[in-house]
Parts: sequence; C-alpha cells; structure tokens
Amino acid sequence: MKSIKMIITVALAMAMATGCNAQNKQEVKQQNTDKMSKSIIIFFSHAGDNYSVGNIEVGNTKIVADYITEIAGADQYEIVTHKYDGMAYTPLINLAKEEANKGELPPYEGDAPDLSQYDTVFIGGPVWWGTYPQVMFTLFKDINLDGKTVIPFTTHEGSGLASCESDVRSAFPKANVLKGWSIYGHEVRSNKAKVEKWLNSLR
Repeated sequence: MKSIKMIITVALAMAMATGCNAQNKQEVKQQNTDKMSKSIIIFFSHAGDNYSVGNIEVGNTKIVADYITEIAGADQYEIVTHKYDGMAYTPLINLAKEEANKGELPPYEGDAPDLSQYDTVFIGGPVWWGTYPQVMFTLFKDINLDGKTVIPFTTHEGSGLASCESDVRSAFPKANVLKGWSIYGHEVRSNKAKVEKWLNSLR
C-alpha cells in the first residue's frame, strides 16, 4: 500500500497518463489524472441555506473537494441526495438531528463508485450533529476500503472534526485512516492556501 506521502510526492513530480475507467451512473469525475490518478475524493456537500454563509449555490465541502482536485489531481465522487433540496436551515438541521438519533440511512443517487483502482481515498463532508450526514454512512456500507489510505476532512462552523475521524475508523477498520483535517465553512471561498498547506503536510 502506498503512503499518502509517496503518492503525492511522486504524483506531483511526474506526469502520469493513466486514465480512470469508472463507469458508474453516479459519476466519478475524472480530473487532472496526470497528477494524482490513484486518489479519489468521496464527499457530500450541501448547497442552499447554510449556517454563517447563507444561501449558496456551491456547498462548502464541494469547494474544498475542487481545491484538492486542482492541487493534487484527485478524482471526485459526490454523494448526491435530493432529500434536503430547498430546505431552509432550521428545518434541515431538525431533520438531520432526527436522522442521526434514529440511525437512518437515507438513499443516495446512482451507484457506489468502483474504488479498485485507487490507493488513497479522501472522505469529506459537513458536520451535522457531531458527525457526517447520515447519507454518507449509507454509502459507507456499500464500499470496501480495506488496505487503502483514507483521509477524513470536514467543513464546519465550530465542530472541528467532531467524531467524523473515529466514525470513519469504525466504518473501515481495515483501512489506514490518517489524522483528519477540518476547515471553517465560511473560510473555504477565501482560503485555498489553507487547503494547499494541509495537502503539502501529507507529503
């Protein structure tokens, strides 16, 4: 298993022409595969009404995922559900709390990604009631990360990583889960440098 240090160092030093072959309906977005073709970002991001940043067209976590793709060349798989579309912030957090308390696993759109070609998997999302949104755990049950390097990250407004890192470790006990990283949601649009610094620290 390649370490993230080796993957990023080699990937940024050499242009690799390896293409990606994922064909799942919920698409894996292939970008900059010449830089980091062995890595993928699995994430959920909520657009619309968000705490602190208001009504946004692009979710905070999506912006971080795009930075990772731009800087490190990782592919993307976005977890999509339409369950929360158009909801105001307060009803949304109330629904998220109910889902978390009941351990609900809302369905996501499309198919789970084929991760066989990836060595490193970034997992990102907002923090809802102390952990990732429940729809992310639905996907977790459908993927196998045994032997892979897994890097959790979160966007938040005061929760930091909360229990996201430990929950990822529990979901994937046979993965090499690295120390997680977090960034304030209101910072992401103006602080790409913070994301780049974090990625550089993984080398």
